[in-house]
Amino acid sequence: MTDLPKPSPAPQQAQDRRRSHGLWAASAPPAPVTSALEGLAEADVAIVGAGYTGLSAALHLSEGGARVVLLEAQEIGFGAAGRNVGLVNAGLWVMPQRLPELLGPIYGPRLLQLLGQAPQLVYALVDKHGMDCEAVHRGTLHCAVGASGLEEIRQRHQQWQALGAPVQLLDAQATAQATGTTLYQGSLLDLRAGTIQPLAYARGLARAAMAAGARIHTHSRVSAAEDAGSHWLLHTAAGRVRAPWVIVATDAYTGALWPQLQREQIRLPYFNLATRPLSAQQRARILPQGHGAWDTRQVLASLRCDAAGRLVLGSVGALRGLGAQLHPHWGHKVLARWFPQLGPVEFEHAWYGQIGMTGDALPRFHQLARNTISFSGYNGRGIGPGTTLGRELARLVLGQIDATQLPVPVTEPQRPALKPLREAAYEYGALAAHATDRLRPPASA
Repeated sequence: MTDLPKPSPAPQQAQDRRRSHGLWAASAPPAPVTSALEGLAEADVAIVGAGYTGLSAALHLSEGGARVVLLEAQEIGFGAAGRNVGLVNAGLWVMPQRLPELLGPIYGPRLLQLLGQAPQLVYALVDKHGMDCEAVHRGTLHCAVGASGLEEIRQRHQQWQALGAPVQLLDAQATAQATGTTLYQGSLLDLRAGTIQPLAYARGLARAAMAAGARIHTHSRVSAAEDAGSHWLLHTAAGRVRAPWVIVATDAYTGALWPQLQREQIRLPYFNLATRPLSAQQRARILPQGHGAWDTRQVLASLRCDAAGRLVLGSVGALRGLGAQLHPHWGHKVLARWFPQLGPVEFEHAWYGQIGMTGDALPRFHQLARNTISFSGYNGRGIGPGTTLGRELARLVLGQIDATQLPVPVTEPQRPALKPLREAAYEYGALAAHATDRLRPPASA
């Protein structure tokens, strides 16, 4: 199928897209050509949501011989898949030793092993399908701020090393050489991990799934799901899909049709700011080995460079209201403090999205109805887990495994206490933290 030129978006649409997808929309290869669903489509599996989970499930189901129709309300990678930092990390926020305590002796080690190998699956798919997505597999740095941060990464190093993971504990000097800043007291280098252009990767998954036979329909919001006994009927504005199985892969961007998924997660906003491309001299000193990085602060910061040498700075917060000015101002101040060699910087792109957080920072597997299944709650680790757990959903539907062989048990969605207040606390707490941090003197680290 040949990509055809699309009409230029209206000014307001273009502005919204710059704020929502920023650098990634500006630098990703074009999405594969898709259209809205019209009429009746027959499938073995209907998938809702074109993020990493839905696209990975579509790819692996199609390769397994299933007829797949994927419905996306907006565009491929519209949600967190097209807005995140692009760090392909292994594991979860939870300490490795905690997983057996939280999930038990069967599910805990199973999830730990599966997600420890998640970056390997991502990069294998990139290579297999020739995806043009700036994939860099050189590791990530978890950087320690203060004594407590140093103790945290020491524990992570010890626990991952005991499991045979290729992780290294770097001291302050080695961390300064790897990052270009003396801010950090040390870091954990995880060689399983790396970086990627996240929207380009989502589009690459979509291309691969379509080449394997999946049908992807964008701008096809599901308005109703009707259980007809032997199959489901999913309704959109102009069409229907009839399928015995439904995979709901909408995570933090779930709408009203499956409200239990939306209610279960606390949504945390996260923004990114991208500079103009650095000079060759600057690039040789800032993240010179191509690592991605993030730190141990409660209101964390992340750093990486893209293929053109732009420095991408991210942190908790939403670029709306007061945050639209305060967070970029914070970005200017902290870059000047961390990297005085940069001099004045200009941000070419600024964008943000939502992360779905669960109470224990673990993903959830839900059976929402008869033959209607979902993974959600990636807690800021969507690329590797989304890809891997999408594959596991495909294996389940294809009959290659049963539900007891998944990496987490089936659970009922839970409603967290004080959800609106906690979501507001994330957004306004980040504002307060950045307002305070940007007032620190430039010479301070």
